[in-house]
Amino acid sequence: MPITVTLLSLCQALLVSGNILLIAVSPLIGASLAPTANWATVPVASQWLGLMCATIPASLIMGRLGRKRGFVLGNLIGLIGTAVAISALRQQSFGLFLLATWLIGIGIGFGQLYRFAALEAAPTVLRDKALGLVMGGGVLAAFAGPWLARFSRELSETPFLGSFVGLGVLYVLALGILLCTRLPVAFVQAVEGEKKPLPAILRQPGFLLAVSAAAIGYGVMNLAMTATPLAMEGAGHNFNHVATTIQWHVVAMFLPSFFTGHLTARFGAPRMISAGCLLLVASAIAAQFDVGLAGFNVALILLGLGWNFTFLPATGLLTQSYQPADKARTQAANEFLVFGTAALTALLAGPLVNTLGWATLNALLIPVSLLPMVLLAWQRRLNAPLLS
Repeated sequence: MPITVTLLSLCQALLVSGNILLIAVSPLIGASLAPTANWATVPVASQWLGLMCATIPASLIMGRLGRKRGFVLGNLIGLIGTAVAISALRQQSFGLFLLATWLIGIGIGFGQLYRFAALEAAPTVLRDKALGLVMGGGVLAAFAGPWLARFSRELSETPFLGSFVGLGVLYVLALGILLCTRLPVAFVQAVEGEKKPLPAILRQPGFLLAVSAAAIGYGVMNLAMTATPLAMEGAGHNFNHVATTIQWHVVAMFLPSFFTGHLTARFGAPRMISAGCLLLVASAIAAQFDVGLAGFNVALILLGLGWNFTFLPATGLLTQSYQPADKARTQAANEFLVFGTAALTALLAGPLVNTLGWATLNALLIPVSLLPMVLLAWQRRLNAPLLS
């Protein structure tokens, strides 16, 4: 495997470590600073909104300036966001904290493209393994993120201020690795062939299945995950329980990445996506029966597995749905739709879990989780080829 893929895997691990830290602390900070309890997850939604705002510019910037410069820019924006968050916590300003999470989200939006950079850096025969290795970097994050959340929580008299100092350290480390990584100056080279109109790309069955599976998988996972700290706090669990549950959830999200690519190559993306949808349903069913620590852990582990089996095969499927000339626009459209869905679910998580409760919220996710399977069945009924 090229050294570039390994270095990108480390960057992914640092990015996800920071994301886990944010998952654990942002809803709790929101609950302490927001004017009402229903606004507790607005900082998480602001982060996803920033990510969504970055998706199209990030792809286009990297198309013009190259992956490396784009990733460096993203890390610098993330560092600015951590500085604003520290200031917001010192001032106990909810509005300033929303600005901070929005900036951090923009930085994360650039980092979400690590997986595409890994696919481009690897030989064709190793692409599935390269994607698995980069996404598998999240396994390291599953242990580093919760540890950092616990360790940094009380480093300052201001609650959670140390968490954002730790987040800044992660971004500095990623920046250092990127500066040592060799990536193409521009990932869009001069290519032959006429560019397809964007509507024609978006209508392709392969693109439709890829974006629906990724958006549903990410949206369902993100809504339940964002609601988890609030649901666990409401059920009487302490912060260490929350961090532990998130830790095993993230292990389930990323550990299968080492073999998901092999399974996808053997069984095909549609079957893997269907398996992922059923795992999401199993997670929602598990959430109906137990609000103890074990119950939350089982539900969140199944949730992580469902995300992996929908999102990773969808990413591979997406890369087969465009010609090189259409790469930047297609990736940008996919990222905008997927992470726009994630932003919406993060915004809804607080009001839904506070109004409906944990079990009912998950029950509503069952039919949503089955939508990619419905789309796949419809395409098969029409005998529509996934790729054209």
